[in-house]
Amino acid sequence: MTDTKTPPGPAAGSSKPARPRVHPVDEVLPVPKLAAYGFQHVLAFYAGAVLVPILVANALGLSNEQLIHLINADLFTCGLASLIQSIGFGRRWFRFGIKLPLLQGVTFTAVSPMIAIGLAVMNSGGSNVDGLLTIYGSVIVAGLFTILVAPFFARLLRFFPPVVTGSIILIIGVALIPVAAGDVTFGAIPGVNGSYIDPATGLQTFVYTDAAHIAGTSVAQYDYTLMNGGVLLTNFAYAFGTLAIILLIQRFFRGFLQTIAVLLGLVIGTLIAFALGAANFDSVATSPAVGLVLPFSFGIPQFSITAIISMIIVMLITMVETTGDAYATGEIVGKRIRPADIAAAIRADGLATVLGGIFNSFPYTAFAENVGLVRLTQVKSRWVVATAGLIMIVLGLIPKAGAIVSGIPHPVLGGAALALFAAVAVAGIQTLQKVDFSDHRNGIIIGTTLATSGLITAFGAVSAAFPEWAQIFFGSGITFGAITAIALNLLFFHTGGRGQAVAGRPGRTLVTLDQVNEMTQQQFDETFGDLVQDAPWLLERAFAERPFADAFALRAAFQDALLTASSEEQLLLLNSFPDLGSPDDTGHAYARDHSESGIGALNSEDIDDIADLATTYRERFGFPLVVCAREVERYEKVVDNGWAKMANSPVAERASALIEVSKIMNHRFDDKVADANPIASSHIGQATEVPAR
Repeated sequence: MTDTKTPPGPAAGSSKPARPRVHPVDEVLPVPKLAAYGFQHVLAFYAGAVLVPILVANALGLSNEQLIHLINADLFTCGLASLIQSIGFGRRWFRFGIKLPLLQGVTFTAVSPMIAIGLAVMNSGGSNVDGLLTIYGSVIVAGLFTILVAPFFARLLRFFPPVVTGSIILIIGVALIPVAAGDVTFGAIPGVNGSYIDPATGLQTFVYTDAAHIAGTSVAQYDYTLMNGGVLLTNFAYAFGTLAIILLIQRFFRGFLQTIAVLLGLVIGTLIAFALGAANFDSVATSPAVGLVLPFSFGIPQFSITAIISMIIVMLITMVETTGDAYATGEIVGKRIRPADIAAAIRADGLATVLGGIFNSFPYTAFAENVGLVRLTQVKSRWVVATAGLIMIVLGLIPKAGAIVSGIPHPVLGGAALALFAAVAVAGIQTLQKVDFSDHRNGIIIGTTLATSGLITAFGAVSAAFPEWAQIFFGSGITFGAITAIALNLLFFHTGGRGQAVAGRPGRTLVTLDQVNEMTQQQFDETFGDLVQDAPWLLERAFAERPFADAFALRAAFQDALLTASSEEQLLLLNSFPDLGSPDDTGHAYARDHSESGIGALNSEDIDDIADLATTYRERFGFPLVVCAREVERYEKVVDNGWAKMANSPVAERASALIEVSKIMNHRFDDKVADANPIASSHIGQATEVPAR
């Protein structure tokens, strides 16, 4: 008699079908948890969210009342944008919102271009409000442009490889440092549109550089002379004190407190300044308890073609950032990201940006800080971010909240901004780690981008030498640097009429797809041997698949040859890898990969642990432990996972090892082959770290 088991179903006598399992992303948590987790997202995001309107308002010389309105409008629109991205709406072919826990905020990429737009308008005789309206006009048009190009953007991603995106993110961080410096030196060094406190009278004198105000000032344009040493020393104490608080929190705390280190630094620094009489919150009492965020509060937007082009460049960069954040979030929450999802996320950015221009705010993108918070807490529900959006909308309708933020002393804000902007530069450096520096063209692109951006950042006055229509491009180091990076990438990698660029080897001429299809077996082996451990049978079978229609077909030829090989051939390939951590792997490409991933930084004890594992593994399975270095986070994990593998059967472990070999081949292919995978190339480093916003 056979005992037959049936799958579990509804309980006997129950007519209700079993409820389908809800993905964690779509899970609606209890209201108390939604509120707590949503507020945590707001706290992690708040400092970065309000910093952009503060920086723009300070640069344009807006009044305190105008600043409060900008902060409220920013929070209100951030809430709307987050609801659009997390909840989503529309049909499949024209959908807005990726429906993932992505919280939206104003992008830091736009800060310097927006300031340049506003100052250019003021230098041509307009008021600071005229500058603001020109910013809003360019924001609205750039948002509409983003909505229109969203479905086509995947085809453009190949023009934004890591050498371009990394260079741009790096110069964003570097070019924003002077903005932070302006807050640190506020009241002591006039600079551009700054002020100083006269040591004789104690009165604050504002210094403008625009044409409407220069006639009435006794201080020369672009005068960076120290005007009050006492104020500067006090400012340094507040700025570096705030920076020290942020660094200490990041060093000694973990989890939630670490994620809000910048916010805590601002709060503690401001409280100390208030106790010492250096912070003024009088506007809180005079601000209304409740206010409305109305469209076009400053007037009808004004439109400038150069400002619009500048903002479109910002949105192109933002699209790349959003693509990276979407893939990172999808990986964290376990959702596969398809091209239609990327288009929906970018459309949401565009719509939010249009709303930003209408409701007196700025361009929007996903905030990487909150992507990191999802990773940290493992709370994956998109409804948590939707709740955070509702909280921000409520805060945006409370002017007193904006008044509190506007009371933060400039030096305290400058100290926090130093931490944020430096972190942006580091994110750019991390992205540039994906670049092949053995190819001299990448070095030329990065070096020239840094040089041109640095020139404009250090000597912004050079823009005055150009016609008015060109001053937008030469007035911002970020804008000019971004144009340089994009143009040089097109020049070096996408022009020349030599066919599709495929493979390059250090010191040799770039190989095109046409040339690959015309290669002899020997030439093919010399070009691609290091891709497959110089396995002759694998190279022969890949070569036999010629002609290749494109780079994807070339990749598939190698993958198919690997996975359809006999067991003996596969075992031979596995044994061509040296033992991890062994002294005889020196000079091997596999060893270099692991060296770059940090194995060389381990102490001798850890190296011995890895060597013991590798020896035991080979004895158990008959081939070396193969690990894809590019995907190693910590070598402690490699050791733990390696010992856990000892329970596997030899057949199962061989399959696992072949997967690792396939990953290694894919990464080497991406290094060697231009445009091998444009989607992967757009995936900018985890911004779990603080990206350019």
